[in-house]
Amino acid sequence: MARLNIEYRGRIRSVESYFNSINKGIDQIIRVRGGKEIKVTVSSARLKVSSHSKKRFVIALKYDGENDYRYLVATDLTWRTQDIIQAYTLRWLIEVFFEDWKLYEGWGREAKQLDEEGSSRGLILSLLFDHCLLLHPEQIARIESKLPAYTVGSLQRKSQMDVLLEFITSLLEFPDPSDKLKELGELIN
Repeated sequence: MARLNIEYRGRIRSVESYFNSINKGIDQIIRVRGGKEIKVTVSSARLKVSSHSKKRFVIALKYDGENDYRYLVATDLTWRTQDIIQAYTLRWLIEVFFEDWKLYEGWGREAKQLDEEGSSRGLILSLLFDHCLLLHPEQIARIESKLPAYTVGSLQRKSQMDVLLEFITSLLEFPDPSDKLKELGELIN
């Protein structure tokens, strides 16, 4: 990770030295993703970040049991420290969402239409598909139980496995399953 330098009282120093010696953190409890509460050490300041040549909101955050701070840099100086930290706890959910879109909904290399028109059509189709999967019985059960929702990819894989198992079950009900399987294989070719 690149070293982050800040300007403080006319001197350039590392963000680590600033938060470890000048502006030490305080312990507090935060709620991760709206659920579990954890202990963190937090400090923040509006400082001029050398590489940005602008004042930024810099937050030092250390989870209980960690030795080193992680640093968040925000451009909006009007937010409160607590609001930025709470938003940061949702970051991983957003990353999972984007990864799921890329892998299972054609946002990666498999996008069929390029440019603005292609991306808007893909977005509309993926949102419709996501909306349909919200009505999936297992998704409804998770939501009603206040559990994390399934990703699109995991529901797609589950639905594919359900169809495969249903196919195998129906195949085994035929008097000669191997002949039926050969017949179906010929239809595919």
